[in-house]
Amino acid sequence: MTNLLLEDLQWRGLLYQQTDAEGMEKLLNEESVSLYCGVDPTADSMHIGHIVPLLTLRRFQIAGHQPILLVGGATGMIGDPSGRSEERQLQTVEQVEKNVQGIKKQLERIFDFNSENGAKLANNRDWIGSMNTIEFLRDYGKLINVNYMLGKDTISSRLDTGLSFTEFAYTIIQGIDFNHLYDNFNCRIQVGGSDQWGNITTGLEVIRKTHEEETKAFGITIPLVTKADGTKFGKTAGGAVWLDAEKTSPYEFYQFWINAADSDVVKYLKIFTFLSREEIEALETAVETEPHLRKAQKALAAEMTKLIHGEEGLEQAIRITEALFSGDLKALSVEEMKVAFSGVPSVEIAKEDQNIVDLIVEAKISSSKRQAREDVTNGAISINGEKITDLAYTVDAKDRLEDAFAIVRRGKKKYHMVQFN
Repeated sequence: MTNLLLEDLQWRGLLYQQTDAEGMEKLLNEESVSLYCGVDPTADSMHIGHIVPLLTLRRFQIAGHQPILLVGGATGMIGDPSGRSEERQLQTVEQVEKNVQGIKKQLERIFDFNSENGAKLANNRDWIGSMNTIEFLRDYGKLINVNYMLGKDTISSRLDTGLSFTEFAYTIIQGIDFNHLYDNFNCRIQVGGSDQWGNITTGLEVIRKTHEEETKAFGITIPLVTKADGTKFGKTAGGAVWLDAEKTSPYEFYQFWINAADSDVVKYLKIFTFLSREEIEALETAVETEPHLRKAQKALAAEMTKLIHGEEGLEQAIRITEALFSGDLKALSVEEMKVAFSGVPSVEIAKEDQNIVDLIVEAKISSSKRQAREDVTNGAISINGEKITDLAYTVDAKDRLEDAFAIVRRGKKKYHMVQFN
């Protein structure tokens, strides 16, 4: 079973570096193990860039192993220099704790916590938070040579621009984490992104130097996800794609995945979904033979939205998508309209009853009264999904959703949000 797991990870492109590939395979073949991945609470939500190692950890759980999800309540107070060109802003204790709670909720969506090999949550503040300076320096500072640390890319790359002692010491603290989990949870493997290689190997060094017996601990990293055109994965014009529905709505989340390029979509299906090899290969064939149907993108968007936002979030996303495609906005609730049109051009006008022609000119939806009259009589103007063809039509309270806004469409796809104040 384990060989099939590693073979599957290889096929999905999820194996980048391993500290001892043969030793880890032997261990996984012999027993069910505990393994961990850490997330520092730098925000109150994760974004999609965070979840590749976590989804990989979930694959281990499905194969019968036990995941430990380490939320860095202590390391989040310091900040990981990995992948950074400058010092992080320090957060307050209250902000870190708020972030920890937000991330825990998201982890509970991804992992199974109730089965025999149910996931465990851990917070390194529980063992790092009570450690004093002398303990840290005597028990752990002595284990790691400065020259060893300077050899780490995450540290050496910052020497020219500057690196505080706080961030310099981060890798040792993460090493303490792996050692603690090894001792207290029998945790044998750490999984992380490719930028975590230096931190993972420091952890193995701490374990090696604090145990007299031969240790069997391993590290594995996941490649950085990139787009075929070389641009950064996980970013949109609006910024990061968050797992929190308040920051990135289920509809926006669904749209991110459904807009994946043909050149990227099969890779994303392998990395992010739990679809089988046969299912993904069938979708790959569909991309090659009938790309216009976008079957692979629809499957990717459905799987990811259901995983992060549940069936309800997926149904809402599909409902909004279909309403926008058909132009039938009457199927949407007021809240769904707000979500669907949060990014369209918006204009504020006075809250008063006025003629349709005057309104669309004032809102700059049509360029002139002549054009506005033409647009109305030609059936090019709709308000909240209702086509308006009467030049004498008055826009009044019945058209103001929540007495605050209306969605005006000109032509097939040009939407505007008119806000009344």
